[in-house]
Amino acid sequence: MTDSWWKKSVVYQIYPRSFADADGDGMGDLRGIIDHLDHLAELGVDVLWLSPIYSSPQDDNGYDISDYQGIEPLFGTLETFDELLAGAHARGMKIVMDLVVNHSSDEHQWFLESRSAKDHPKRDWYWWRPARPGMEPGAPGAEPTNWGSVFGGPAWEFDEKTGEYYLHLFSRKQPDLNWENPEVRQAVYAMMRWWLDRGVDGFRMDVINMISKVIGADGSLPDGRLSVGSAYADGSAGFIGGPRLHEFLQEMHREVFAGRDGLLTVGEMPGVTVEEARLHTDPARHEVDMVFQFDHVWVDRGPDPWLLVPLQLTALKAILGRWQAGLADLGWNSLYWNNHDQPRVVSRYGDDSPAHRAASAKMLGTVLHLHRGTPYVYQGEELGMTNYPFGTITEFRDIEALGQYRQAVDLEGRSPEEVLTVLRARGRDNARTPMQWDDSPHGGFTTGTPWLPVNPNHVEINAAAQRADPDSVFHWYRKLIELRKTEPAVVEGDFTMLLPHDERLYAFTRRLGKTELLVIGNFSGKAARAEIDDATAWADAELLLNNLSSPPENLMLAPWQAVVYRRAL
Repeated sequence: MTDSWWKKSVVYQIYPRSFADADGDGMGDLRGIIDHLDHLAELGVDVLWLSPIYSSPQDDNGYDISDYQGIEPLFGTLETFDELLAGAHARGMKIVMDLVVNHSSDEHQWFLESRSAKDHPKRDWYWWRPARPGMEPGAPGAEPTNWGSVFGGPAWEFDEKTGEYYLHLFSRKQPDLNWENPEVRQAVYAMMRWWLDRGVDGFRMDVINMISKVIGADGSLPDGRLSVGSAYADGSAGFIGGPRLHEFLQEMHREVFAGRDGLLTVGEMPGVTVEEARLHTDPARHEVDMVFQFDHVWVDRGPDPWLLVPLQLTALKAILGRWQAGLADLGWNSLYWNNHDQPRVVSRYGDDSPAHRAASAKMLGTVLHLHRGTPYVYQGEELGMTNYPFGTITEFRDIEALGQYRQAVDLEGRSPEEVLTVLRARGRDNARTPMQWDDSPHGGFTTGTPWLPVNPNHVEINAAAQRADPDSVFHWYRKLIELRKTEPAVVEGDFTMLLPHDERLYAFTRRLGKTELLVIGNFSGKAARAEIDDATAWADAELLLNNLSSPPENLMLAPWQAVVYRRAL
């Protein structure tokens, strides 16, 4: 294994608008992050990944960028960012920026120029297409393809000024950049070099496998598959992992990253397969260091998006096991339960009741961090933060949730309560409620009115209380992170899945040389015995970690218990 620093590291994702508000306007900011750098240093993380802080109209909470080289005034200034960067570096932590270049804001100067006239030099910087042949521009169904937007509604917006449509795979205020145009690519690369020259340590690249589209000989884009009952089609075959993706990523590496040491590049790639990930993360191909895949966070979704499906542990193990095996000899895994797009894992795959929340949060962290790959901790995960108790749709702020609600209720005839039931469990706003720092009003997040309400349980679940409690979820995460730094088998060891057909226990071994680790997590509220072949041989092994007060007897694990054993071979 090459001695890549990020293989031994733990990344912490910060969602700036919800992390800490220093000026009392109800919105998190850079100064708030600076004020809490010691919390992150005490946790022991190595890299801070910042969700977008660039200038933005905030239509999609900053993932709609109007100036790639400016800081959104809500968050601060470039000078404040430089102070944050210096403060992180002084504490031994790197900073990775969120790179959003599949699309920009419709208020970006590039798009304003592109939109101004059909013959403008930047017209081809975005995806402009006429109405379907024989149809009136702007009429229902005249869109160039039948693709649906991720956020609901069509993926094309009609522009009356020029009489054509522009593509937006997400919000209509997020037009897709045309990576077929080399001028677009060079402008993006120049911006990336500017940030690296400023001192940032790499990029997490948002939906980067959507930058290459499938184009017909006549310049058209293909229609997608239209499901029964759906108003718009799934067009992903036309934009996921397109024909020039590898070419674009390799060009990016040559133009931006080659010759620079100590960087981290992560590609978020919805729908990516293990085979594709091997190519993307093969060091010899010079694309990205690791990818974010979604298989394990889609495992509890059924064919009907508005029907909740209980977690099937065997399916989760099959997915993660396939990724562990697929990248065992080439490439590298990214490991995550939570991020800004996913609900809180303790409410999703664990048990967020007062009786079991802390134990299940520790168990989930243990299972994740002991896999082979680089773990990601999302803000509040180290506290075991839970989903928010949403009541009505008016309490949601997320553009995706609101758009999908409108489409499901108004266009597809779903009942509001049916849709709300799923949004309460799966909605992105669950991850975006403010960080819970203490038990004061608004959880110590702000002295003003928070942009999104703080979870009422902040009185019991908060950083101040957990830092003072040596048995807390926070200190458990510190132990997991420390184990990664002190036990080479955690980073470099082989992975072997055990008990693949057990619906309650998740068990595996990690082996390096003469050291072997056994990891077992109980994903249920009932006691369960790990019926592994060499259970007797592990009886005298060293118990490295145990999230409950009593160790298991004969590998009989209590509800939500997690244990890690170590033995010499």
